Amino acid sequence: MMEQQSRRRSWLLGPLVVVALVGGVLIGKGWEHTGYATETYEELKVFSEVLSQVQKHYVDETKIKDLVQGAIRGMLSTLDPHSAYMTAEMYKEMQVETKGEFGGVGIQIGVKDNRLTVIAPIEGTPAYRAGIKAGDFITKVNNEPTKDLTLMDAVQKMRGPKGTKVNLTVQREGAADPLVFELVRDTIKIESVKSKVIDKTIGYIRLTQFQESTGRDLSKALKQLREQKTTATILDLRNNPGGLLTAAVEVSEQFVGPGKLIVYIKGRDGRKDEYVSKAKDGIDDSPMIVLVNEGSASASEIVAGALQDWGRAVIVGATSFGKGSVQTILPLQDGSGLRLTTAKYYTPKGRTIQSTGITPDIVVKAAQPAPQVASAKPGDKEAPEKGAADKGAKGTGNKEKEKDAATTPPATNGGSKAPIPAVPTDANGEPSLEEDVQLQKAVDMLKTWSIFKDLKPTT
Repeated sequence: MMEQQSRRRSWLLGPLVVVALVGGVLIGKGWEHTGYATETYEELKVFSEVLSQVQKHYVDETKIKDLVQGAIRGMLSTLDPHSAYMTAEMYKEMQVETKGEFGGVGIQIGVKDNRLTVIAPIEGTPAYRAGIKAGDFITKVNNEPTKDLTLMDAVQKMRGPKGTKVNLTVQREGAADPLVFELVRDTIKIESVKSKVIDKTIGYIRLTQFQESTGRDLSKALKQLREQKTTATILDLRNNPGGLLTAAVEVSEQFVGPGKLIVYIKGRDGRKDEYVSKAKDGIDDSPMIVLVNEGSASASEIVAGALQDWGRAVIVGATSFGKGSVQTILPLQDGSGLRLTTAKYYTPKGRTIQSTGITPDIVVKAAQPAPQVASAKPGDKEAPEKGAADKGAKGTGNKEKEKDAATTPPATNGGSKAPIPAVPTDANGEPSLEEDVQLQKAVDMLKTWSIFKDLKPTT
């Protein structure tokens, strides 16, 4: 998916999960080096011996394919939460998801504090309507604990045919007991770019994630806003978990102009791959504010970091998630795939985002709703967490978060355990200017910006 990559591979920054390793990988160039080959061969002898013993003596009959795939999953799980193996079916599904449509309940997940965590529910989906919140910790799927599940496995368990049900158990900060949500799966269609005019002169654009079409859709939205005579821009990246690297670059270049470094990635060999903006017609140069919060991750952080480093926009909100690693999607010969962390990305000024995030120029914490108490299911042994009960949650002690494979899950972050605030919305699901304190701040700043610009010195 990258112009600079002639090989069949894609870079992901925020959502989709993948993984696979196999045969041909072990007999490529470089194995002729005696030391490396000998050491690897000796270890593989042990693996082969274990495999043979399991086949011969395990209490139940086993299949070689299942054992090998299990070994692959285990190997990748020792690396990081984002490296993973995909079966042929998963790999094919992942390719569809980047185009913005997939089946599931509509949640994107990552790992925070070593727990499966909701990065953001997708607007208009079953999970969003039920009241699942960003920052909820996923503890069970259909009463099965998620403690030892990989991200890919968790996604697979929560996905399924449209119309089928899944029970999700979550613990929420501030809730006395776990919450249970019974969700009916649906086809998830994602509109990545939404726009409107606020206060007659301010163009508001919200990006929900970064897909193949996001750059093109943003260009159309900006054109429509200009036709409505807007004089300032708010780019809302809150609860946007990321997506495609190329989409992040295409978004950024529409605000900074041509020839500007947007992001660079660097792997363990020290080589830098730079992404520079290309020439664009009608660059938006109006006063600009970018909104971010704890649910803004990966590709969102690339955009916010680039606009901040170039002095193009004022960043407002809360420190972002801190997902600064790059996953490469590697197709394998049997149709399966490998999702492997291969590099970290850096802002134009060389700042790393991994585990630190983007710090806003002006910090504005979202208002937290008053906590409510959820009743516990009798006999539930989940450790209680303080949190608020939500509509759609049963009054029992079980709830769970799911991640849909529409975007790559952000990386592990050791940040605050507080839940990520939901963006207040109106009856149409749009951010509510009356209740959204971060959006209010952005609007007030742009109004002031206009007033000071029009001031003329006295003579």
